[in-house]
Amino acid sequence: MSSPVNSKPLPSKPLLPKPLLEVLSGKQVDVRPLWLMRQAGRYLPEYRALRAEKGGFLELVNDSEAAAEVTLQPIRRFGFDGAILFSDILVVPHALGQDLWFEAGEGPRLAPKLVDHALESLTAAPERLNPVYGTVRRVAAALPAETAFLGFAGSPWTNATYMVAGQGSRDQSETRRMAYTDPGAFGAIIDAIVTMSIDYLAKQVEAGVEAVQLFDSWAGSLSPAQFERWVIAPNAAIVSGLRARCPQVKIIGFPKGAGGKLAAYARETGVDAIGLDETVDPAWAHRELPADLPVQGNLDPLALIAGGAELEAAARRVLDALSDRPHIFNLGHGIQPDTPIAHVEQLIGIVRQHGAEGVRGTE
Repeated sequence: MSSPVNSKPLPSKPLLPKPLLEVLSGKQVDVRPLWLMRQAGRYLPEYRALRAEKGGFLELVNDSEAAAEVTLQPIRRFGFDGAILFSDILVVPHALGQDLWFEAGEGPRLAPKLVDHALESLTAAPERLNPVYGTVRRVAAALPAETAFLGFAGSPWTNATYMVAGQGSRDQSETRRMAYTDPGAFGAIIDAIVTMSIDYLAKQVEAGVEAVQLFDSWAGSLSPAQFERWVIAPNAAIVSGLRARCPQVKIIGFPKGAGGKLAAYARETGVDAIGLDETVDPAWAHRELPADLPVQGNLDPLALIAGGAELEAAARRVLDALSDRPHIFNLGHGIQPDTPIAHVEQLIGIVRQHGAEGVRGTE
């Protein structure tokens, strides 16, 4: 009896090396892998067109087909070594039961604000994360075989600042006050974020991501003791919990503004790699961070806007300073909306050429 025609298995992707994952495993490669934070976004005309069609940012995030398209746009245009999932860190507070919306020109809003309401007043709604998993599955099926797929979540401290205040703030004062005056209630918020984040990231991995990044955008606002309590300890809990469920996944920690506390973060959280923001001297990071720990970063996004000789000099400083350890080239924070596409192309050329020069130098 012959098999039906449609029973033939689909061809699988060839198993090509993924430089970004090789670096996260501790290897040095000839040409530094490259991706950019917020590489899928407002500096791309194809993104702006799709966002206008869908009506807004959250509409894009919650439309799996559109979010997958946005994730893939910079890969098609630039051929980056990593694709970063298009979503937002605040989907976790939304899944914990807060309402989430974006005010035009002002940014995200969450309600009720936990500075005024107990965490227990929220009703968790983890099904709100389902569109993200749909996005992951679509992207994983469409990515080139050599491109690594990164998922992400906001770290507990940063997500908590939005949950407590209901929006972003310059100095996170309401949240820092609560952490001092009611550490029990604040700790419960952190614990809820940790638990939800472990499950969220594990399900991203199950759907197809190969590495994840923990974004702690407001880590720099804390004193050393508070940093240990509200940044290092919760991120260590996420790393431990995620590794228990997904031992193969690589984890990048990005505590923006941590400065001199980076070495303690690296030692105590157990992340596979550290993301450096643009204020960190990469030569200092190479001296002070654990030997052979992969590092990611850290070009100033404004140097990318400047372009020309300034961009080349700034990029080469990063490349040279981190040439003796596993390194993923990236920005020190997200790409700015007014970044010229030609400057991104220039940066790619600089990074690729630097690697080619290194290869020639060893022949």
